[in-house]
Order: sequence, then C-alpha cells, then structure tokens
Amino acid sequence: MVTTMGLWITLIIVVFVVGSIFGARVNPREKALGETRDKARKMGLYPRLLPAPAWTKIEKAAENRASMVAYYNVLLPQARLPLMRACVENGMFVVVHGADKFKDHPVPLTGVYAVDMQANSIGLYWNEEADLHGTQLEQMKTFLMSLADV
Repeated sequence: MVTTMGLWITLIIVVFVVGSIFGARVNPREKALGETRDKARKMGLYPRLLPAPAWTKIEKAAENRASMVAYYNVLLPQARLPLMRACVENGMFVVVHGADKFKDHPVPLTGVYAVDMQANSIGLYWNEEADLHGTQLEQMKTFLMSLADV
C-alpha cells in the first residue's frame, strides 16, 4: 500500500515537472516574429502592432474591436512628405486619401494591406504571417524609401 502510494506521488511529480518543461517552450511562430521585428529595428524599420484603421478595410477581430495589425515604418527626419493613404488591391495602390500620382502604383511585396505617408514618416500595414522570417525586410525598406522620393 505504501509503495503504491509512493509510486502515485512520484508519477504526479514527474507529470508536473514534464508539463512545466513543455509549457515553458517558446512557440516557434512567436520566436520567428520576434526575430523578424528585431532584424527590422536593426535596419531602421520600426515595427509596431496597432489597431487597424477603418480606412484600411482590414477585417475587425470583433464587431466592436479592430484587429491588431503590424505597422512597419521608416522615419525621415528632414522629409516633408504629403499625407497619403492607400490600400493595396491586386498588387496595386488604391488611393484613399492624398496624391493621385500614387494611383495604381505597383507593390512588389506580399502581405501588404495598406501604406500610410505623413510628414516625416512612411509606413505600411503588413501581414507578418506572409513572411515569418523577414526575407522581405530589405526590399520593404527600399520600397518605402522609393515612395518617399516619388
């Protein structure tokens, strides 16, 4: 009876220890996103999670709550950029507000929802799931800088 009770107690302890070890493991998806965001910061891109603005037409998480979406932007301290907001449909800009010179401008990146340009900042709302390992980051920065020069 005592040995059976000892075995049960030992088994319960082992299950809790093993469960704690598996519970402490980092989710591979979250790890990849963290590494992508760190890589972006080192390149001069500033990633943030923001509630999706209504003009982007990104589906809401709930009827009364906006979805959180990744926003990667570049700060250009000396720039004087015009206000421009554009959604991306079929790989092209659809200007919501601002200069029509950006109308039908091609977007060479995957997972981009929209682009926002204002004063000294230009950024894009991006589906990070489209590129978990950040292979587009360099191209993203180049694209944003080229938009600022247009």
